[in-house]
Amino acid sequence: MVSMLLSFFTTYLLTPRIIDFFNAAKIVAIDLHKKDKPKLPTSGGICVASGILVGILFYVGAKTFSPPFSPDLQNNFIPMLELLAVIASILIVTLSGLLDDLNVRTRAVKTKDGVNVKIGFPQWVKPLLTLPGAIPLMVIRAGFTKMALPFIGVVDFAILYPLLIIPIGFIGASNIVNMLGGFNGLEAGMGVVYTSSLGLYALINNRTEAAILLFTASVALLAFLRYNWYPAKILSGDSLTYLLGSLIAAGVIIGDMQRAGLIVMLPFIIEFALKARSRFKASCIGKLREDGKLDPPYGKKIYSWTHVLMNLDKLHERDVTITLIFIQVFFAALPFLGI
Repeated sequence: MVSMLLSFFTTYLLTPRIIDFFNAAKIVAIDLHKKDKPKLPTSGGICVASGILVGILFYVGAKTFSPPFSPDLQNNFIPMLELLAVIASILIVTLSGLLDDLNVRTRAVKTKDGVNVKIGFPQWVKPLLTLPGAIPLMVIRAGFTKMALPFIGVVDFAILYPLLIIPIGFIGASNIVNMLGGFNGLEAGMGVVYTSSLGLYALINNRTEAAILLFTASVALLAFLRYNWYPAKILSGDSLTYLLGSLIAAGVIIGDMQRAGLIVMLPFIIEFALKARSRFKASCIGKLREDGKLDPPYGKKIYSWTHVLMNLDKLHERDVTITLIFIQVFFAALPFLGI
């Protein structure tokens, strides 16, 4: 509980100062769903990562040094080692996202409404950015090599698990979460739901360290939402989406709950399939109307969850965010229904 409180208040108190710092440093991006196209500080993943770091390090320290001291630390050694590896992975991926937010090696493009924006790394580079984050989990052989596969049963992947399954899962999760965003409060709002859901699932199944990791992230995201909710004072940026994807991958791996993770993250898997139809060139962003509502950017063509919603009705940005959060709530409840 203390680690979660520290995570919440660290993010809550640090975010306004990071907002000021990013504004002064011109680390900003255009909020495209606003009429005046304001430039807001971006890369909110730094705020959330700071809260998670403080919370998890406190938990590790408390478990290691709280009395009664045992001469045999083996029982605590492996779980604490896994959490420290997760921290290393998260920080690596967050740094990669920050580099993308800084628009290293950018090229200027113009949207259909004439707004000049910058885009970061090409799409094919993004998986390579997240690959180093998998290395700490691979080195310590985190997780369990046996997995229950549909129609096959339990398979022991042995050495292939750390060398193949972990990097594939880590890169996949980091990048599919990065595909759905661009609306105030969307990334953090959905993140609160799926981290809380998987945290509760881990707790019920006695995966304590995975539960602590996911709950600590959940409260940090809740604190960040205070500044990221519509109208946002800071944008999420790739640093947050990469962070969230890597966090879910790490929590699923150390908690041995791959099936629950896949079910809860189905909205992002569906988003991946929709984006694949456009060869990953489509954007989630809508076309802003004079009345503040959003039109689908590609007409009746559907390349994202956001396009589905904008085709169903003329919605404001906040409406799209709230609807997608409720969709995430539905999928987050499925593992508890025995599905």
